[in-house]
Amino acid sequence: MSGDFLAVVNPAAGGGRGRKLVGPALDRLRAGGVSVDVIETGGPGHGVQLARDGWTRGYRKFIAVGGDGTACEIVNGLFPRESSADPATLAFLPLGTGNSFLRDFSDRGVEHALEAILAKRSRPCDVLRMQHTTGVLHFINLLSMGFAADVAMLRARSFSAWGELGYQASIFISLVRLRRRPFPLRVNGQAEIDRRPCLFLTFNNSKFTGGTMMIAPKAEVDDGLIEYVRWGPIGRIGLIRNLPTLYDGTHIRHSLAERHAARQIDFYLDAPVDVMVDGEVMTLQCQKLDVLPSALNVVV
Repeated sequence: MSGDFLAVVNPAAGGGRGRKLVGPALDRLRAGGVSVDVIETGGPGHGVQLARDGWTRGYRKFIAVGGDGTACEIVNGLFPRESSADPATLAFLPLGTGNSFLRDFSDRGVEHALEAILAKRSRPCDVLRMQHTTGVLHFINLLSMGFAADVAMLRARSFSAWGELGYQASIFISLVRLRRRPFPLRVNGQAEIDRRPCLFLTFNNSKFTGGTMMIAPKAEVDDGLIEYVRWGPIGRIGLIRNLPTLYDGTHIRHSLAERHAARQIDFYLDAPVDVMVDGEVMTLQCQKLDVLPSALNVVV
């Protein structure tokens, strides 16, 4: 291993601005005495293999240069491992579109991230583990089902080249469709399976999603718990009226909302569903969600 950190760079992050901005940021780190080796991803999912290879080569400290999706790929390259006695360290250079995880600690983005690396400032972070019918997924931000996943999947499938306009179009179409359905699950081994219809469910390790949306205001990244937020079958007008509350966290006071601090969620889905995981969309038949407490160090 030739460097302290392995920076995994997503050159497509932030509409391509990641590649343009990474040079000056890394120069600043090196000027501050931080040794960094750099490797670029070649496409979606490539960061998983790069992180896995980096760990095998002896790297224990990584920098996610991109958005939440880049960090999620690195996390999935680092887990699962046979032992947690040698935890990896993950730092961030938030040059992507969505940088929600870091916002739990600062809204100063790249500047805060650089200061944290230079100051060698780190803390333990839980990793959430989702077992599904075709494998295991690890994440540090959130997984959501329902409305937010519907919007994200529609944008990815139909409006990915439209930028912000595509996001707004996806919200509008999802509002028109407004699917409210059950996602059967059991929380902490309770006797009853919850089959109530809902607008969305989110399973959170940190507070923010979508950059500035405080979907889980009570989440803590190192409490060993899943912050589970549920919003029941609210109607279109009610959703539109309450959209601002999703940004300040007061939506959890709504009569149709609830939250739980959970150690395990068991799912009883009849088929795969669309989910959004740390800003990326996929289709999974989820089975069990639990926590790996303090399994990762994050530089924040």
